[in-house]
Amino acid sequence: MFTGIIEGLGKIEKFEKNTKTRSEARMKINLGKLAKGLKVGDSVAINGVCLTAINIAKGIAEFEMVGETIKKTNLGALESGDEVNIERSLKIGDRLEGHFVLGHVDGSGTILKIDKQSNQVQLWIELPKELAKYVAKKGSITVDGISLTVVDKIKTKFSVSIIPHTMKVTNLGSKKVGDKVNIETDVLGKYILSES
Repeated sequence: MFTGIIEGLGKIEKFEKNTKTRSEARMKINLGKLAKGLKVGDSVAINGVCLTAINIAKGIAEFEMVGETIKKTNLGALESGDEVNIERSLKIGDRLEGHFVLGHVDGSGTILKIDKQSNQVQLWIELPKELAKYVAKKGSITVDGISLTVVDKIKTKFSVSIIPHTMKVTNLGSKKVGDKVNIETDVLGKYILSES
């Protein structure tokens, strides 16, 4: 369980696809100070994707990804040197400052427009049709692991407004039009719609 409040950026040290293990890919990420106290088997959200640490040494954590993860997220397009958003899992007693995030990415969206204004940046993102029905105006959404509020929605497109601090401390500051971002829709909305 996560909240979508990014704790920092990690740098990919190594990315290998189609290793001899049963996983589709492995990556090593330099977590820096965020590796403190991390143990093998712990969950970490990487660009909003919940992954399990399989090895940790000198601040570098290793993760495996199966085919479903590569297919549904933007992790398969990463390369050595790329920066990723990092959030460690919640502990009992932690404050909930974003919204409930599971780290189970629903799919990828494509950045359509980046409108830089004096006090904010507005992003417009296109979603696959099957995900758009779960997005509500003024509702919560997770973009590359970042808890955000939907400002507007037009069919399969939605917008979010991002403050300068978030642009500075996450990988959104380096995104371009056409880039893919991981999307997790609000878990509460998914359950409500699945029951109707």
